[in-house]
Amino acid sequence: MAAGFDPPRRFPADVAPPVSSSFVDYLARTAPELLPGRRPLPPGMAAEGLTHATTVVAVTFDGGVLMAGDRRATAGHMIANREIEKVYAADVYSLVGMAGTAGIGLEVIRLFQVELEHYEKIEGAMLSLDGKANRLATMIRNNLAAAMQGLAVVPLFAGFDLDAQDPAKAGRIFSFDVVGGVYEETDYEGIGSGSLFAKSSLKKLHKRGMTAEEAIRAAVEALYDAADDDTATGGPDLIRKIYPVVMTATAEGAQRVPEEQVAALAHEIVEARSI
Repeated sequence: MAAGFDPPRRFPADVAPPVSSSFVDYLARTAPELLPGRRPLPPGMAAEGLTHATTVVAVTFDGGVLMAGDRRATAGHMIANREIEKVYAADVYSLVGMAGTAGIGLEVIRLFQVELEHYEKIEGAMLSLDGKANRLATMIRNNLAAAMQGLAVVPLFAGFDLDAQDPAKAGRIFSFDVVGGVYEETDYEGIGSGSLFAKSSLKKLHKRGMTAEEAIRAAVEALYDAADDDTATGGPDLIRKIYPVVMTATAEGAQRVPEEQVAALAHEIVEARSI
């Protein structure tokens, strides 16, 4: 047994146990330096040469919502990583993706996952979908000082609303800005440098009441269109077998679409456009 470890207490004597349902608030009281937005930064812009994540889209369908992200990360004009993942399950019924400074974005996502799990353990209940979006907005607001120095993170949040009266319309999407504003979107949304092109594509491809399979195809096509016009967005890499990450949130929970299914769809899209 490690020295000083006391299983029944769970917390060291000099650290007060959390009394709040918010893990972020607990960290702010006990170890604020661990929060992404509380770390001291050098004066001036600090973002030069850092890795940035790009395009993520969310699309509603009959019975749920999906989120998809390309796999490219850039550092200036260079490709920093070809296989980064930008879309994750926030909890059992919701999804979160990010664009912006990749390192901080991934840290915010992990912290958000812990925040939701901590709330459930303390309160014995799950936050509402609106509550989850508001918690994420608070976390982004706390990163404002870093964002003003170029270390911005912009998330995209979507989930299945267990309180929705019509399960067919239970898929909901929330977008954010760097100052913590949260906005509910209708039908589809995109973030990142390729989002303008992706949303223009989805404007033509999306239709209300579409099936999950139709929504997956629309999302992959939208990312392909974004990659065609935005150098920071990576398209399906058929040679390296790198394909978008696609996840769905339905009444059955958050699930990742099998890579084999996404790969087959990517090959179909590329072949159809090469004729």
